[in-house]
Amino acid sequence: MLTSASIKSRARELSFDLCGIARADRHPKLARLTEWLDQGRAGDMRYLHESRDERLDPAQVLRSARSVVSLGVVYNTQRRGEETPGHGDSPSLGERGNAEIARYARGEDYHDVLRARLRALLEWIAAKVGPGLEAFSCVDNGPVQERVFAEQAGLGWIGKNTCVINPSIGSWFVLGEILTNLDLEPDAPAVDQCGTCTRCLDACPTGALTAAYELDATRCLSYLTIETRTPVDAALRPRIAAQVYGCDICQDVCPWNRRAAVSDDPAWQPRAGLAAPRLIDLCTMSDDAWRGLIKGSAMRRAGLRRIRRSLAYATASLDDHQRKVAIAALAAHSSGQDPDVDEALTWAASQDA
Repeated sequence: MLTSASIKSRARELSFDLCGIARADRHPKLARLTEWLDQGRAGDMRYLHESRDERLDPAQVLRSARSVVSLGVVYNTQRRGEETPGHGDSPSLGERGNAEIARYARGEDYHDVLRARLRALLEWIAAKVGPGLEAFSCVDNGPVQERVFAEQAGLGWIGKNTCVINPSIGSWFVLGEILTNLDLEPDAPAVDQCGTCTRCLDACPTGALTAAYELDATRCLSYLTIETRTPVDAALRPRIAAQVYGCDICQDVCPWNRRAAVSDDPAWQPRAGLAAPRLIDLCTMSDDAWRGLIKGSAMRRAGLRRIRRSLAYATASLDDHQRKVAIAALAAHSSGQDPDVDEALTWAASQDA
C-alpha cells in the first residue's frame, strides 16, 4: 500500500524541497475567492473567473479526489548579503542603472520544470498503485487554489503578503499539486507565525496589500508588469521604478527570508542577461536578442510588447541623459507599431528625473 511517507521520500529524490498531504475538501479559505473576484481584485485575469467553480471545489477538477499532494521547489539563488537592498533604502534607478526582475523569472520557466517533476512523481505513483489510480496534476496555471492546499498540507502558512511562508526555508518557492483518488494520511495544517509584523504591508510601493492577508492584484507590480493588457494607471507608473518584470519587495523585507533556503539547481540560476541587467541594455536589445533571452523563460508570459511597456515606464526614473538614450532606443524598436509602448514613452519623457 502506498503511503504518504513513501510519496514524500520519492518527492525528495525528484528534487522537490517540500511535500505534504491535504484532504481534497472545500476548505473554508477557498470561499474567499468569490468575494475577492466580486470586488474586482483580479483585474484582467478573466481565467480566474472562468475557473471559479473548480477553484472552490477540488471535486470539480477531479470528481474522485480524496487527497491533494502539495509540493514545493526552492528557486532562490541569492545568499545573504547578495539581496537587493530594501525598497526605499536602495539608491535610485538612475544611480544604480539596474532593472529588477523577479527572482523566479531569471532562470528556466518554473512551469516547465515543475510539470516534468510532477509527471515523474505521478508515473512513479501509478506504477506503485496500478489500475484504479485517478489523478490530476498542475502548477499555478491550473484550476487549483494552490496556496490554500499548501497551507493545509503543512508546507507553510499564507502570510500577510499572501505568499506561503515556511518557517525553515522562507517563501522563495513555487508550488505544484497532484489531486488523486488515493486516501492518504494528511499532514497537520501550518500555523500562522506572522505575528504583529507588518513589514510587507509597509514596504509595498503601490499599496497593493490593502490589509493583512489581502491583496488587490490590480495594484500589484507583478500584475502591472506582467498581466494587465491595458496601460497602467498614471498614478501608479512612478511606483514601477526599477521593477520591470514582477516584484519581490514584500518577500525581500520578510524576516522569515533572512535565512531563506538557497538552491544550487541549474534550472534556477540566473541567465547571463537577467541577473543584474542594466536598464539601458534591456532598452537597446533587438527583438531577436530578446526572443533568445526569454526563450524557455517565465518572462514569455508577458511577451516583448508588455516587457517594453514596463521598460518605458521605468525610464522615467533615469537621469536625463540615460532616459533620452533609453527612450530613443525603445521608440526605434516600436516604430509606431505599438501604441501602448509609444504612450508610455511619451509619459516617461514628460516626467522629471
